[in-house]
Amino acid sequence: MAKRKGLTIKSNKLVMVSAAFQDHITQRLLHLSLSDPLLQCKRKAHRNPQARGSVEKKRLQTQDGQEEREYVLDPAPYPLTLAQKMGLMASPGERLTEGEWALVKARSVAQEESNQPCAVCREEFRLQTQVLLSCSHVFHRACLQAFERFSGRKCCPMCRREQYETRVIHDAAHLFRHQCATRIQACWRGYVVRRQYRQVRKTICPKDKELRRKFFEAKLQELNDSFVQYCHSNTEAFLSDIDRSLSSSRQVFQQLERRRIAEPREDDWDRIQSQVIQRGVHDCPICLTALCSLSLPSEAGRSNYQQDRHIVLLSCSHLFHQLCLEAFEAFTEDSRPSCPLCRSFYHKKLI
Repeated sequence: MAKRKGLTIKSNKLVMVSAAFQDHITQRLLHLSLSDPLLQCKRKAHRNPQARGSVEKKRLQTQDGQEEREYVLDPAPYPLTLAQKMGLMASPGERLTEGEWALVKARSVAQEESNQPCAVCREEFRLQTQVLLSCSHVFHRACLQAFERFSGRKCCPMCRREQYETRVIHDAAHLFRHQCATRIQACWRGYVVRRQYRQVRKTICPKDKELRRKFFEAKLQELNDSFVQYCHSNTEAFLSDIDRSLSSSRQVFQQLERRRIAEPREDDWDRIQSQVIQRGVHDCPICLTALCSLSLPSEAGRSNYQQDRHIVLLSCSHLFHQLCLEAFEAFTEDSRPSCPLCRSFYHKKLI
């Protein structure tokens, strides 16, 4: 009887163990079939394209409206099988906590995993989705899924660690945005500095002798080009501008000369009169008739007409008949006429 009871107990244990193993294998195969990437791709392919477009649009709106957050991709752990409860099979490890994920991410940052290209495709992460494994290695999400699909098992492409956990992170995207912003700012600052430097070079003459020579050569070339272009475009306007410039310059010089000329004193008039006597002037430059002698104002033999015509001495040492000079002054447009010979402003004295 005791032997039969022992055999019965052993047989019952064997039946329970076999049932536990069978349940464990069945659930594992079911879980593997549900998590098969090929089946997931087929299911996604059979979906309605309009519904897929709406889901994609909703996902983009969610990314735009909310801040980028990190989350774990692995599904919730399956319930323990009978074999795992009985201790016949090893139970899966517990999920990593937020503190443990922080340590894993800190180790990844220390190794600068996000600054290096993806180990699968050897391309930069940029703005593509990035995943962090529990072994602190970083990959593209699409690259990791492709590696798992073609390898047929879940192991890290770098350290071959199995049964890892994955978490979506955005470190590489943040670094890429920072690099882009830095590059844009550097380009803009360089453009502003180059524009200011070109403006300075156009306006300020350099101190170096060679650069100074090139600076003035460039200025002269610009003036020549503008002159030629202006002449070809409108010659009459160019000449009229020159006339206006000359007239304005002449007016300025005339005003300065008027201010500068002071009325000669008696000694100055004597000196001017001695210059005229030495020069030997005998005719009026306006009427071209004979003038009276300065030394003999009442010379015999002159007609009454010549005696009535008085002589005027100018401060510029020129002699004229008084009537001739008054007629000249009456026909000139200037308020203060100039000498008919030397075109200089004068003071006059009757002699």
